[in-house]
Amino acid sequence: MDWVLVLGRLLFALLFVQSGLLFHLRGRQTAIGYSKMMGAPAPELTVVLTGLQIVVAGLMIALGIWVDLAALLIIAFLIPTNYWMHSYWKMDDPDQKQMNSIQFWKNAALLGGALILFYLYQQFGDETGLNVGPPSLFG
Repeated sequence: MDWVLVLGRLLFALLFVQSGLLFHLRGRQTAIGYSKMMGAPAPELTVVLTGLQIVVAGLMIALGIWVDLAALLIIAFLIPTNYWMHSYWKMDDPDQKQMNSIQFWKNAALLGGALILFYLYQQFGDETGLNVGPPSLFG
């Protein structure tokens, strides 16, 4: 059943690799503008850094290299992203509020997935199969 874990890793990682490459890096001017509008700190720097962070973490998860560390990188991305970029409770426009509420709770679910990956690989990393490199840094 190793293939189920690999498929799950790939599907989870794809969102972050795609978002990092297409939105944070390739579309960084749009991402910077949105970050400024939402009041995020230092968007010219943080958009690029977080883009690199989630691309690297996503690739590590997809390949099965230090998945526990990669999960922590995803967690470190999702928490401030939810606070700064999807703070629906601060919004007056009902459409914006609803859209950002959906994004906030989607990210909360992804945060749960990252916590599960961290636990799984920290506890059982050496027992997981189909990894390109060492599956766990902390386990």
